[in-house]
Amino acid sequence: MERALKKLEGTEEVSVNLATSKATVKYDNNVVRVSEIKEAIKRAGYEPLEMEVESSTDKDKEAKENEIKSLWKKFIIATIFTIPLFYISMGHMLGAPLPQIIDPYHNALNFALTQLVLTIPVMLAGSKFYTVGFKTLFRGSPNMDSLIAISTSAAFVYGIYAIIEIMAGNSAMAMELYFETIVVIITLIMLGKYLEAVSKGKTSEAIKALMGLQPKEATVIQDGKEVRIPIEEVEEGDIIIVKPGEKIPVDGIVKEGYTSVDESMLTGESIPVEKHKGDKVTGGSINKNGSITFEATKVGKDTTLAQIIKLVEDAQGSKAPIAKMADIISGYFVPIVISIAVIAGLVWYITGQSLNFSLTIFIAVLVIACPCALGLATPTAIMVGTGKGAEYGVLIKGGEALETAHKIETVVFDKTGTITEGKPKVTDIITSSDIDKDQLLSLSASAEKGSEHPLGDAIVRAGEEKSLEFKKIEKFNAIPGHGIEVKIDNKNILLGNKKLMDDRGIQITLQDESDRLAEEGKTPMYIAIENKLSGIIAVADVVKENSKAAIAALHKMGIEIAMITGDNRRTAEAIAKQVGIDIVLAEVLPEDKSNEVKKLQDKGRKVAMVGDGINDAPALAQSDIGMAIGSGTDVAMESADIVLMKSDLMDVVTAIQLSKKTIQNIKQNLFWAFAYNSAGIPVAAGVLYVLGGPLLNPMIGAAAMALSSVSVVSNALRLRGFKPSL
Repeated sequence: MERALKKLEGTEEVSVNLATSKATVKYDNNVVRVSEIKEAIKRAGYEPLEMEVESSTDKDKEAKENEIKSLWKKFIIATIFTIPLFYISMGHMLGAPLPQIIDPYHNALNFALTQLVLTIPVMLAGSKFYTVGFKTLFRGSPNMDSLIAISTSAAFVYGIYAIIEIMAGNSAMAMELYFETIVVIITLIMLGKYLEAVSKGKTSEAIKALMGLQPKEATVIQDGKEVRIPIEEVEEGDIIIVKPGEKIPVDGIVKEGYTSVDESMLTGESIPVEKHKGDKVTGGSINKNGSITFEATKVGKDTTLAQIIKLVEDAQGSKAPIAKMADIISGYFVPIVISIAVIAGLVWYITGQSLNFSLTIFIAVLVIACPCALGLATPTAIMVGTGKGAEYGVLIKGGEALETAHKIETVVFDKTGTITEGKPKVTDIITSSDIDKDQLLSLSASAEKGSEHPLGDAIVRAGEEKSLEFKKIEKFNAIPGHGIEVKIDNKNILLGNKKLMDDRGIQITLQDESDRLAEEGKTPMYIAIENKLSGIIAVADVVKENSKAAIAALHKMGIEIAMITGDNRRTAEAIAKQVGIDIVLAEVLPEDKSNEVKKLQDKGRKVAMVGDGINDAPALAQSDIGMAIGSGTDVAMESADIVLMKSDLMDVVTAIQLSKKTIQNIKQNLFWAFAYNSAGIPVAAGVLYVLGGPLLNPMIGAAAMALSSVSVVSNALRLRGFKPSL
């Protein structure tokens, strides 16, 4: 199919995925039209189906179900005619009784004609092998259908020749018929195709599960009334009500109410997330215990869930570089097999064997060499792998990303918002003897209430978390670059950095504690009451809970860890020491981050970059694998190859482990597919017979071929049991 489409002038890129039955074509519409592309698909022997973007998954599901039903129906028809034919042709050899009217020793012609009559319905049930097989053969791109079509047609023509000979009086030809071989080959291959279609259906269960998360209706407020409308009719700006236990229909921002929401379908995180006024909610998540009213901000194909479904679909339809190699080999494989079959048959005939014997060799080689297992080896594993990733909140954008991830040698983490929370928090409160910690925090939080500084904001939040009293400010004065000066309860209070204390001549009595805090990468804020130092509140961007464990797990896998930040070296070194970073790249300007990644690549290392912000986007794009944190910006997620929905660094480990398991699975599949064909062809060509062994019966070859495809898909399905080994 790819070769047929690439021959069209104006097609730039073509990728056909056997597991999803989809073709992705990049073309120049000034040179070639869609109608011409469809025509090329028809000429190659296939039917182009229209896919509506909105409901492509539903249509795809329907098409797959119809295909499974059709294959089963054809298999049953073929079986109904194959069983009596097999009994008639082979039963008499085992002493099974046959009516005299069709007994080969009494009525050879009836015996032959009965088999012919039973063979034709089976060949009609398998007509697709002939229509596609001969079309592709005559167009110079033979495929596996061509092998089946040639082998069974050769047997059929030989059978007609035998009937003519019997009519002419040569009744011995009744023992040289091949009709049972034709029907058994077609029936077994149909069974293989049916089992393969059922298994392929299971590989896309991740998409079905995601599709099932989309609610069908939403309750919208219209003219003050609650109205139930189909999800397709919800528009941006609509006000929607969601009651306890209901699914949130689309993305939006909470206007009223308080609840907790189960977002495990998106993030894999089982703990419900609390939602207040102003918080974002995501379509498909489940509202647990409160009623909320929210404004729709993203609807239809723009919702997070729709984007995830599209991402997973695109990834499942993409090809890994390893698959392209299998495609190239398959392209040469079929013509070579046809040549081997013709040569082997001729050699046996020339060396004195009968036409019957030579035909057996010819058919056996063609049947056992069908390379369908080869074509399924990679796409089935990629489908299961990317689907499994989505289940754990790891969205892998394509086969290439999935393949490259297992080669990663260095992981570069952005500091703020990736290794750390990205929000400063109060970490330490140190006081002098004449004031306690809560008093100091209460005064500081009251003082900072009027400040807009992020460090001040952290102190206010700490006061609110402890439900401390906020005192009234009598005077407020911001001192840029230094801190603030306020009056509370008729006392003058200074809150700021060391510079502010030095300027006002206040002695730093807690010097040892201050130095220790600075060494730990924390920012000390000094509080002086009536010109005397009363204490220090340390504020820092704290390390995420799982950062240290994730970095330890990556080290265990032999991966080097670097951290990149615009922060000063002292703070960066402190964080690095805390979590076990190998390389610290500090004081890096946002525009230089991608250069730092390139420097590591120039040393010959495969580099992954993990980040969350707009300033990380160039570095994510520069790296071999870009991983964006799900809580990050849209730009970062667009630039990345993998999106970590949970914003948990443990998922970096999960992504690399999943890549390793998937590539291992693909290699196993390819090995068995190649090994099977490599071993099967010489046996079918009669090598064992030369050495005094048996001749391969084409029917056994057909059974083995059908089994090889099913075994490859079954091996890919083992990936469904993948669990991150943490």
